[in-house]
Amino acid sequence: MSDLQAHASSFGAVAAEYNAARPSYPDALFDELERLSGRPLNGADVLDVGAGTGIATRLLAGRGARVVAVEPSEGMAAVFREVSPDLPVVRASGDELPFHDASVDFVTYAQAFHWTDPDRSVPEALRVLRPSGSLALWWNVKDYEVPWLAAHQERMSATLPGYHYYGGVIAGPEKLTEAGLEVRAASVRWERRVTVDQVITDLTSRSYVAVLDPERRAPILAAEREALLAEFPDGQLVEPYRLDLYVAPKP
Repeated sequence: MSDLQAHASSFGAVAAEYNAARPSYPDALFDELERLSGRPLNGADVLDVGAGTGIATRLLAGRGARVVAVEPSEGMAAVFREVSPDLPVVRASGDELPFHDASVDFVTYAQAFHWTDPDRSVPEALRVLRPSGSLALWWNVKDYEVPWLAAHQERMSATLPGYHYYGGVIAGPEKLTEAGLEVRAASVRWERRVTVDQVITDLTSRSYVAVLDPERRAPILAAEREALLAEFPDGQLVEPYRLDLYVAPKP
C-alpha cells in the first residue's frame, strides 16, 4: 500500500473524532458557490463526493439541494448514517461514480478532491454533470501566519515526517485547468472558537496522525495538548481559516 493509500484509508478508524471536531463551513461559502456557478442550490441535484461524515452534505441539504453523499470508507459512512439517517450515502469514490450520465447539477468535493486521481475523477464528474452543471472543490486552510498556529505547524513538522497542511497538498485548480476547464475562484475568511480538547480531537482525525500506531500517537497528542495549554491556560482559542473555493462549469 502506498503512503497516499495508507493516509486515505486511515479515516475510517477516526470517523467519530472527525465528525466531532472538524471545522464546518460558513454560509458565505454556499453564497459564493451559487454566484460562481450561476444557479441556486435550492432544488439542485448534488453529488457530495468524499462526503466523510456529512459535514458539508448536511449544509448543502440545508440550502435546499437534493444531495446524495458518496463516500468510500465504511467507517466514515457508518457515522454518516448514524448522524444523518435521512440523507442517502453511497459507498463509492470519485474515480468511479456509480451514477448515470448527465444526472446531476453539481459534483462537490469538500476537503476531499486531493484523495482522488484527477485523470479519472475529473472525467467522471463531467460525465455525470448536466450541460449546465458545475464541479466544485473547496478546502478550509488554517491561517498559519497566526503565531500559535505557526508554532503548532513547527512542532508537527518536527515530530511527524508525514505531516502536511493543505497549503502544500492542494493542486485542485491546476488539475481542472489542465483538463481544459474554466476555473472560477473565491476565498472566504472565517474563524471558529474552540477548546484545546477540540483542537486535539481534530488533530487525532488528521491522516498524518491517524496512520500512527497508538503507542506513538498518544505521546504526540499529549505533548501538543500541554503546549497549547501553556499558551492558552483557560483552554479557549480562536482558529482562523481561509476557505478556498474553485468552481468549474461543464463546457
